[in-house]
Amino acid sequence: MHYIYLHGFASSPNSAKARDISDRFTQIQTKLKIPDLNAGDFSQLTITRQLTQVAAEFSNDSTPVTLIGSSLGGLTAAHLGQQNLQVQRLVLLAPAFGFLSHWLPKLGDEEVQRWQQEKYIMVYHYGEQRSLSLSYNFFTDAAQYQERLLQRPILTLILHGKKDEVIPIKASRDFARLHPWVELVELDSDHTLGNVMEEIWQAIRLFCQLP
Repeated sequence: MHYIYLHGFASSPNSAKARDISDRFTQIQTKLKIPDLNAGDFSQLTITRQLTQVAAEFSNDSTPVTLIGSSLGGLTAAHLGQQNLQVQRLVLLAPAFGFLSHWLPKLGDEEVQRWQQEKYIMVYHYGEQRSLSLSYNFFTDAAQYQERLLQRPILTLILHGKKDEVIPIKASRDFARLHPWVELVELDSDHTLGNVMEEIWQAIRLFCQLP
C-alpha cells in the first residue's frame, strides 16, 4: 500500500497537519509521500492540475494507494478515488465539499467580478505567508468538480470539526448521508483540526490498519 498526503488550498507540505502526520508515519517506519501541490506556480493552480500531479505519483505496478487529503486536498483525493481504481482508501480531513459555494461569498460579488475581468486575484498563501496571485482559471476549473460525480464505493473515513468556520460540517454530513460507504467522525475542533491531531492519528491508524 502506498500512502500519499494532499495538503490544502494555499498551504504546503510544511503545514502543521502535514508535518504531524508525516512524523507519525516515520515513527511506524511507513513511507508517506507529500507532494507540493503548488508545483512552483500557485498562480496557475487548478484542481485538474492537482489530479494530474498526484496521479503521476502512483506506481505503474498497480500497488494500491491510500490518499489522505486535507480541505481542498480532501476534495482532490475524493475525485482521484472516483477516477482511479488504484485508490483503495480515502481519509478526508475537513474535505472542501462545496468549496466555491463557501469561499466565493466571503470574497463578495464585486471581488469575484473583478477577478473575472482582471483574470487574477490576490490570495493569502499560508505556506508562503504572503499574498500571491491566482488565475481565474482556478474558479472555472473548480466549478466542474461536483460532489454528485463521486459515486464509486470506496472505503472512506471523514474527520471534520463541528466548529469548522471554513467548510461547515454540514457539507460532510450531507456527503456521508448520501454515500453509505463513508464513515464520518465529528470532532470538537475548527477547520485547522490542530487540537485533535492525536484523535485523528488514532482514527487513521485504525482505519488504515497501520502498525
